[in-house]
Amino acid sequence: MRTADGTTAIEARKVSKRVAAPEGALQLLDGIDLSVAASESVAVVGPSGAGKSTLLGLLAGLDLPSTGEIWLDGSELTALDEDGRAALRAGRVGFVFQSFQLLPNLTARENVMLPLELAAAPGAGARADEVLARVGLERRGSHYPYQLSGGEQQRVALARAFAPAPRILFADEPTGNLDQRTGAAVGDLLFSLNREFATTLVLVTHDRELAARCARTISLDEGRVVPG
Repeated sequence: MRTADGTTAIEARKVSKRVAAPEGALQLLDGIDLSVAASESVAVVGPSGAGKSTLLGLLAGLDLPSTGEIWLDGSELTALDEDGRAALRAGRVGFVFQSFQLLPNLTARENVMLPLELAAAPGAGARADEVLARVGLERRGSHYPYQLSGGEQQRVALARAFAPAPRILFADEPTGNLDQRTGAAVGDLLFSLNREFATTLVLVTHDRELAARCARTISLDEGRVVPG
């Protein structure tokens, strides 16, 4: 759990996840223990099917483990219902996904404003304009996602994630759908924003160069943390 001086942002204790499958119960994660310090950047790496995205979803409270406890920003996620977990995430947690997850019927500016409006934050429009400028898209705010390149869409996603100034950011393969050059530029922007906002970052990636930019790397294989 979060320590008295507030230095622990995320903690998982003996976390396992099992799901039903036609061939029987499938063990996605098995006895995961980890702790992430406030403002630390951690990469989660491993082969496909190792449980990386499953772990990310559990740490963010998007799903519950089969066993174990997860603490996020001082609160026990595993003791909360779905509404409680959503309330905990609001304003404190940001997300960046491989597939961008922009709403197609909203402009770039409206996509960035959305989490601010959901949190009833004042000045949502001005804040959206500010962060879009920070990611170099001040002239693209009125464009819809289909009018933007993949790199531009991911920059909008970064702006949306950082606009509420979250304490914790979860990024799931943020450069996975981008070419190497665009992915490198988005990676630069991600880490620049992360330093600027002093956000705790948990990053799932297959990109070893991106992972190496984090302060620490956790390797998963077959649902377990690989020692070393």
